[in-house]
Amino acid sequence: MTNYNLALLGFGNVGQAFARLLIRKRSEMLSQFNLTCQVTGIYTSRHGAAIHPSGLDLEQALAAMDRQDGSLQELSSQPQPQDAIDFIQRCQGDVLFETSPVDYLTGEPAVTYLGTALKRGMHAVTANKGPVVHAHRQLTDLAESKGLKFYYESTVMDGAPIFSLFRETLPAARLLGFTAILNSTTNLILTRMEQGDTMESAIAYAQSIGVAETDPSGDVDGWDAAVKVAALVTVLMGIPMKPDQVQREGIRGLDASRLQEARSQGARWKLVCRARRQGKEVEASVKPELVDPTSPLFNTEGTTSIAQFETDVLGYFSVIETDPGPETTAYGMLADFLNIVKGEMSP
Repeated sequence: MTNYNLALLGFGNVGQAFARLLIRKRSEMLSQFNLTCQVTGIYTSRHGAAIHPSGLDLEQALAAMDRQDGSLQELSSQPQPQDAIDFIQRCQGDVLFETSPVDYLTGEPAVTYLGTALKRGMHAVTANKGPVVHAHRQLTDLAESKGLKFYYESTVMDGAPIFSLFRETLPAARLLGFTAILNSTTNLILTRMEQGDTMESAIAYAQSIGVAETDPSGDVDGWDAAVKVAALVTVLMGIPMKPDQVQREGIRGLDASRLQEARSQGARWKLVCRARRQGKEVEASVKPELVDPTSPLFNTEGTTSIAQFETDVLGYFSVIETDPGPETTAYGMLADFLNIVKGEMSP
């Protein structure tokens, strides 16, 4: 039986969903992988941190986060870390799970957090898109030099197997391009507007169910989608791309009347993500487009996402994820962890 110490940097909705998933999947990990794990450290920016070499009680940690004045410090056997870097140095983890807020422009401080973990001999798993688009090669090379893994399945389409699909099951397949709906928030907003909501009321609804942030501009202006396009191009097409290299137009120019008129004529407005090889380069865009019923994007409603890939060997195929949430993102992180474990157990 193999045991792993896990460290969680970030314990918001996704981090807490991941903790609940670890509890729920404990017996399956033991029976299927002969694997046990314990969380030896949790770090938050608002609720303190906890480090315990013999393992933290995740139920108690979740209960502390539920209390308005809750603090993880009461669970710690060690003094509070000075900052996130100090936490990484002291958490005694074998794997770091990083879920700090994304920075579209630089990927920091997540890039530094992940690099620090790898230098300390920890595998690194992130749900943060920033490090993938700003430091994919840097972190991947660092991981390889240490005999470690840097994985990031949850960064695009939550837990849907996009990166691992190409990494594990499509050897020598060359991705020629893709067409996708990658931002579930804007897809929900557009669906609601087709039904008569104004953009403001659709955004308010998305915020009320926890899909949209208090400041929805990252979604509405297309930044989130552009970062995801850049991540897919960088990793799957092998051409580094930053978000500002993606032609970007958000959905602010659309109103309910235009969406309803299109719907009455048998078409729908979608925030469409595209990328296609052009010689040695890739052209990529995020912009509103009219799609008709012949498109696989047409029936993608609400928070559902879809990516249609074109390769040189399989032609077109699609991956669809229906109604994602923190639990699906958490599963992507768990899948990364289990793929790391399987790799280490292979002869």
